[in-house]
Amino acid sequence: MPARTYFNWSSGKDSAMALYLLLQQEKYQVDRLLTTVNAHYDRVSMHGLKRDVLIAQTKSIGLPLDIVEVPEQPSMEEYNFLMRAKILGLVAEGYTHAAFGDIFLEDLKVYREQMLSKLDIEAIFPIWKKDTKELYQEFITQGFRTVIVCLNNELLDESFLGRQLSMELLEELPVEVDPCGENGEFHTFCFDGPIFKNPINFKLGKKVFKNYTNPSDASKNIRFGFCDIVLE
Repeated sequence: MPARTYFNWSSGKDSAMALYLLLQQEKYQVDRLLTTVNAHYDRVSMHGLKRDVLIAQTKSIGLPLDIVEVPEQPSMEEYNFLMRAKILGLVAEGYTHAAFGDIFLEDLKVYREQMLSKLDIEAIFPIWKKDTKELYQEFITQGFRTVIVCLNNELLDESFLGRQLSMELLEELPVEVDPCGENGEFHTFCFDGPIFKNPINFKLGKKVFKNYTNPSDASKNIRFGFCDIVLE
């Protein structure tokens, strides 16, 4: 019997590719998506995607969506408390596995595994350790379409914001930027591909830039750019 699995959906390309691969495996029954939304901004954490766009996206995928709302700047204790409460509810419903789109951030993988194992949930990572350039190319080849909605402006200039991923864009990325943005260089909004029943119709909205404290050096700020996605 397939293991009942929920997928931690970020709204971006890595999630889309990982979900696509996972849905082809008979050993897992993926029938729920889980996304963290910043309650203050009503947007997907990190990606900055509006809630209505997220809902339109997951409706096209055809899987039920659970949302965990977090405060504007949650502490790790607050985040862990909220996630634990949600996951305990999923465990009560019979879920035994949780899937993620992580690729090579070892500390994050260990954190997820340790937190979930305490709740009797096994973490799985369908695209773990895949070559990120090859993964980018496979994403395009499989027919996925996505745009950059958030970027680290210290590493990528404004011209990349709102652009659709393509083989041409891959060649334009600076050498210090991971092809999949796995180090937080950029985040994306996936709007079409083999996991979608229909493309998400949208237009690009305004671009906004914000400064955030560097978590490894509080004396420095990191400038991030966001491109709004507006449903048509």
